[in-house]
Amino acid sequence: MPVQVLLNIFIAYLWMFLQEEMSILNFISGYLVGLFILLCIRRFFKKPFYLFTLVAVGKLFILFIHELNISAMMVVKHVLRPKIDVKPGIFKVETDLEGDLEITLLSLLICLTPGSVIMEVSPDSKVLYIHGLNMPESKDSVLKSKTVFEKAIKDVTRK
Repeated sequence: MPVQVLLNIFIAYLWMFLQEEMSILNFISGYLVGLFILLCIRRFFKKPFYLFTLVAVGKLFILFIHELNISAMMVVKHVLRPKIDVKPGIFKVETDLEGDLEITLLSLLICLTPGSVIMEVSPDSKVLYIHGLNMPESKDSVLKSKTVFEKAIKDVTRK
């Protein structure tokens, strides 16, 4: 991916120098021409086209912001409730993610789910042990979030 970005910037500068004036508009148009050229020759690169990866990172970031807002609202709801009625418990969730980066991202994103904290990861990194604040609700929301997060993480790391 870094090679593709540098090649695209080089094409943009080359385009700008071949024009009659050097301006930011010529650089941007050269960058877009470079994107088109790299898109056409992407099969010669070992890695996928870098713009696809950037879009996947953007989707993961938007998903993170969305879940952060939902989590904040749920925490406010729990804090302002006059009577605290919780049923804590521990449950396990299996994952098919591989590697430390993917497991760490999933663990951090699951911690956004209100009332859930990753306690431990199994030695083979296939099972996460999670403490839930309100057991039936926490487990359901974590399982829903896990599937969404896993798909987004795989889009970023496995292309």
